[in-house]
Amino acid sequence: MEVILKQDIKGVGKKGEVKKVKEGYFRNFLAPKKLAVEATKEEKEKLNRAAAKEEKKRMKELEKAKKLAETINGKDLKLKVKTGKEGKIFGSITSKDIEKALKGNLNFDIDKKKIKLSVEHIKTTGKYSAELKLYSGVKAKINIYVDGE
Repeated sequence: MEVILKQDIKGVGKKGEVKKVKEGYFRNFLAPKKLAVEATKEEKEKLNRAAAKEEKKRMKELEKAKKLAETINGKDLKLKVKTGKEGKIFGSITSKDIEKALKGNLNFDIDKKKIKLSVEHIKTTGKYSAELKLYSGVKAKINIYVDGE
């Protein structure tokens, strides 16, 4: 019997897939726990409409990310920090600091987990770069200038 999975089920399949399962497995396990529904013509049409809607939403997000990448790419971000001898920074600059600076200076809201610095932590003044992962396959690069006070 064919069923449409409502959730990911280990060993069976992922949410939204149409799978063949034994009737007893469906009747005794999947249906009572509302993990799957019988794959009728109406349910398949509903699944196709939902998939089309999800694809349309994904394409909008991708276009938005590409536009943001064009806007951000090559931008300069200047940071002023307190330094000691030989341009060494008190502490270090991390992706969280870059996130705050992007939001404050350039008005871009990007999660710190999506910011990859060219070095692990910035500990001296100078020029650095960072890669921003905006969406799957969409990246932008920014230049970071760290000046001491």
